[in-house]
Amino acid sequence: MAQYAKNPIMPGFYPDPSVCAVGEDYYLVNSTFAYFPGLPVLHSRDLVHWEQIGNVMDRASQLPLEGAGHSQGLFAPTIRWYEGTFYVICTNVSHGGNYVVTAEKPQGPWSEPHYLEGADGIDPSLFFDNDGKCYYIGTHPNPEGCRYDGDWYIWIQELDLNTWKLVGERKDVWNGALRGVHWPEGPHLYRKGDYYYILHAEGGTGPEHAVSVCRSKDIWGPYENNFCNPILTHRHLGQAYPVKYVGHGDLFRTPAGEWYMTMLAVRPLEGYTTMGRETFLAKVTWENDWPVVNAGVGRLTDQVEINLPQWLPEQAPDSFTSPGKGRNALPGSDRSYDFTQMAALGHEFLYLRNPELSHYTLEAGKGLYLTATSVTLKEQGSPSYVGIRQQHHAFRMETALAMVQSRGAGGSNGGGDGSDCGGGGGDHDANGGIICNCRAGLALLQSNAYHLRLEVYQGKLQVILCQNGRDTVAGDIPLPAIQPGNSLQLYLQVDGLRATAGYTADHLDVPAAKDLDIRSLSTETAGGFVGCTAGIYAAAEADTETCRVLFTGLSYESQ
Repeated sequence: MAQYAKNPIMPGFYPDPSVCAVGEDYYLVNSTFAYFPGLPVLHSRDLVHWEQIGNVMDRASQLPLEGAGHSQGLFAPTIRWYEGTFYVICTNVSHGGNYVVTAEKPQGPWSEPHYLEGADGIDPSLFFDNDGKCYYIGTHPNPEGCRYDGDWYIWIQELDLNTWKLVGERKDVWNGALRGVHWPEGPHLYRKGDYYYILHAEGGTGPEHAVSVCRSKDIWGPYENNFCNPILTHRHLGQAYPVKYVGHGDLFRTPAGEWYMTMLAVRPLEGYTTMGRETFLAKVTWENDWPVVNAGVGRLTDQVEINLPQWLPEQAPDSFTSPGKGRNALPGSDRSYDFTQMAALGHEFLYLRNPELSHYTLEAGKGLYLTATSVTLKEQGSPSYVGIRQQHHAFRMETALAMVQSRGAGGSNGGGDGSDCGGGGGDHDANGGIICNCRAGLALLQSNAYHLRLEVYQGKLQVILCQNGRDTVAGDIPLPAIQPGNSLQLYLQVDGLRATAGYTADHLDVPAAKDLDIRSLSTETAGGFVGCTAGIYAAAEADTETCRVLFTGLSYESQ
């Protein structure tokens, strides 16, 4: 019985998808840029239902991100499997360049990076030929000098997996399907029948994005162009079409011999994209030894028919989301986190750059403590922030902020005056009282220069919209007195390109800002390659004070 996968199969910030099939299992990875941990690993057995089983780059030693811009860090990864070993190749554009990591199991642990000397450019992929040789394929600027922005070439070289060295001939084999093409990138190399195929993106990752293909009977070429190129794009469908920026595809085959392609696309509203580039799926057939995407339709569809047995990760006894065994939320799902009952955060949680993980402490029966530092969301550092991907155009996020625990600059004796910080009445430690030089709350984060903050500070609730690095106070209201042992419920309601934020009292919403325009939190305004995340954070006025903020829960519900 056929099933239907709903596009996007991974809603929200899941760009640059790469996938490999291993028997009846399918594994997919995505770019993460300046977020930590890096490169989520998604697993499915039916291409309809997916679960996150880990992250490839989950240790600071693997993933240096210090000073990385929000859209720097980790670019497009590729995942492959060969003779019992999983390989992920990727580019850290901020530190180290192109590298390979390996694992025996896709959930990890993954190795330390093997950086590839002489591998210039970005968007690398690996190909294992029938004779066991491994080839590197990637992109770099035109060796004869770029005639225009995006004048790049796709190149191939053998990779020795014993020494992690590029060896032998190195050859530029392709520079795109169209004349004067911009940004041939994201190449993948395959072998089917008599041909080697290069599937790649071109036109840039915006409105002109496209998937093209070429082929050759020799891995070194010459490669012939497919006269039907591009084989997938939405650039001809007009600015109002609901799915745009389609490109960056990767092909894979099921055990039954059916072919599919994953790719990225966006779903803008009124021309603005806040969720970033998402992962979509399409069916592929072959005609005259060329791949055809969604034959008879020629574009992405809302649903994709899948002829595989149904697999439900929340019911499968060996899954990472089965009751009693896993802790991860399913991609695209609503979720409610009770921090008082959690031993660890799920794999779907994201920090910025290289976090000091001791600043995020779960305590049984209490919740999640965030240690505030003077690093704010406006800086290219690692503020005390942890969040999840925005997955829907309309959603409501809530958090329960219990109290502020702090010691002032006066040393071990504290220095607080015992006044109410507006976040739960305070928690008096053995050495002193509470002070009010800490800000804490919710954030909708596009980048350090573009975000929305909902801050509890000195008995008030402020809603602050940051645009191009400049703060505007959109709302400022007093908070009610909160008795010790209770919590303050903050909420953020997003409806497309408008947002309302406030607190909840007596089961009623008390808004601090209503119907706020958040178009600036979009790729079209902010630039870059990321989508929004939403989460909790804390910031102190200075590093001379220690401030811990307790959050007892967090929920995300689509509307």
